[in-house]
Amino acid sequence: MESGIVGQHALVCGATHGIGHAIAHELALAGATVTVLAREEARINEVVAGLPKDAGQHHHGIAVDMEDTDVLARKVQVLTRASPPISILVHNSGGPAPGLAHEAPIEAFEQAFRRHLYAYQTLVQALVPGMKERRSGRIINVISTSVKQPLPNLGVSNTLRGAVANWAKTLANELGPHGITVNNVLPGATRTDRLEQIIQRNALQRGITPQEAEERMVREIPVGRFARPEEVAYAVVFLAGPSAASINGINLPVDGGRTGCL
Repeated sequence: MESGIVGQHALVCGATHGIGHAIAHELALAGATVTVLAREEARINEVVAGLPKDAGQHHHGIAVDMEDTDVLARKVQVLTRASPPISILVHNSGGPAPGLAHEAPIEAFEQAFRRHLYAYQTLVQALVPGMKERRSGRIINVISTSVKQPLPNLGVSNTLRGAVANWAKTLANELGPHGITVNNVLPGATRTDRLEQIIQRNALQRGITPQEAEERMVREIPVGRFARPEEVAYAVVFLAGPSAASINGINLPVDGGRTGCL
């Protein structure tokens, strides 16, 4: 357990499925109170009820579409008065649809930027003033290894992820003097519903079976397997704790070594 997280309050976006769900679970297991932010209220309630809870932990949920930044700002403003205040902010949201960059309509880029960068900026502007006042905070962005090496057929996603990474590095420089660190975790191929969709799509495009498509993907990973969502979550919990106090402005891949650059 990262003991420095006990008693802290974490806001985790996209926490009802996949990697986001694993992050919420591991932060709660480490002793944090967790607020789950996602769209589906029924699913939020299920997740909140299932999070590990000890004395002093009171998990909550916020149902909101991150694309609606006006509503997002209003709902998150309530958290600025929460007790304990938000000290850990985890940005995480489902990736844009696959496709070639030069074929993507302008609307696809607009939607992706609104769901990710615009929403993240909305949350930062709501929560950072309190972090600065307390001279303490952790902002962690779950992005993608495409920040380091663009992935085929993910044109909109590659564009967006690069923008978020550079935004985060800029924030790290601005907020570091206030005791706030900003870091990016870059999942590679991770066993989630989205990965299953990618495998199915690759199989269809190449005229092979899903098993063959999966085997081809695994061969690209030096450790010889897909990551588990909780392995990404472990990296987030570490960056959220006091042991990572001097780690600021980095991109941390959790990809089994697949990314072909340092």
